[in-house]
Amino acid sequence: MKDTMIGVDLAKHVFQLHGASMTGEVRFRKKLSRPQFMRFMAEHPAAVVVMEACGGASYWARELGKMGHDVRLIAPQYVKPFVKRQKNDAADAEAIVVAAQRPEMRFVPPKTEEQQARAVLFRARERLVHQRTELTNALRAMIYEYGHVVPQGPVHAKRIVEIIEAPNSDLPELVREEGRDLLEQIAEKTARIDAKTRKIAALAAQTTAARRLQTMPGVGPMTALAIEAFAPAMGTFKCGRDFAAWLGLVPRQMSSGGKERLGRISKAGQSDIRRLLIIGAMSRLNWMGARSIREGSWLARLRERKPKMLVAIALANKMARAIWAMLTKQEDYRDPVPAGAA
Repeated sequence: MKDTMIGVDLAKHVFQLHGASMTGEVRFRKKLSRPQFMRFMAEHPAAVVVMEACGGASYWARELGKMGHDVRLIAPQYVKPFVKRQKNDAADAEAIVVAAQRPEMRFVPPKTEEQQARAVLFRARERLVHQRTELTNALRAMIYEYGHVVPQGPVHAKRIVEIIEAPNSDLPELVREEGRDLLEQIAEKTARIDAKTRKIAALAAQTTAARRLQTMPGVGPMTALAIEAFAPAMGTFKCGRDFAAWLGLVPRQMSSGGKERLGRISKAGQSDIRRLLIIGAMSRLNWMGARSIREGSWLARLRERKPKMLVAIALANKMARAIWAMLTKQEDYRDPVPAGAA
């Protein structure tokens, strides 16, 4: 049984360690360079090593796990209340140990190399989309100065091309040249986005879990890959509501005195999966997806009396719970059977 807990405040070059017994007595405090840290942990008997879930934490969790240590990660917001007075590396390392020794503390599962690789691809596509949006907005703003108003969105790029390339265009030649340069950059970004979208679709077709997720209406390759890249194993959640809460799709509680008060959705969880689930839910509520909504169902009744966005968030919550059930039971999506149906 491991009798030592080591809190590690991670950094690029200098690591602060706080060693303590499992009951809290301080055993050592060390400030080590990166090579010294590797050597010290390799020579130290197997211990419980705790770090904040930050950049590089999953890498170190894998490396220290190979040395026989029991590695645990804590969300930084759970460590902050245990920092005593001054904020420094030594105080942070001590706070990590104090927080980890709380019996009710929740830990973050380290990510695998495959999860991190898929996350890199997902983030790369998101970054390109943001860059293309920035370029498009700059182009729209430029021609707006000459009285041309173009709606937002890449689908209206053709209209911008027509304005710039029109034979009788009222734009100065210098502005038209800059406009063509921006259009070339937008086209280049679009080509790269399309290539990464195809790569994501190919990856989402390789695993059983991703293929299973795509049997649910409103879940495509992008959402399936995001769940594989960012979500921990579904076994870490006791029920589907816990997974929905982790995504930030449940109401924020402000209850007191035995009276339950619920506010807006918390938005306190994984933003990428939450955003994609809400987009998928909206696609099920649009004019085409609405045809598949069964009359008299829960969703149909909610659509009649609530705003569309609120209905989409409620549906995304249901989708999150269904995803938990599908992955834990290893079953494809099944349409809910209406009450009273044979």
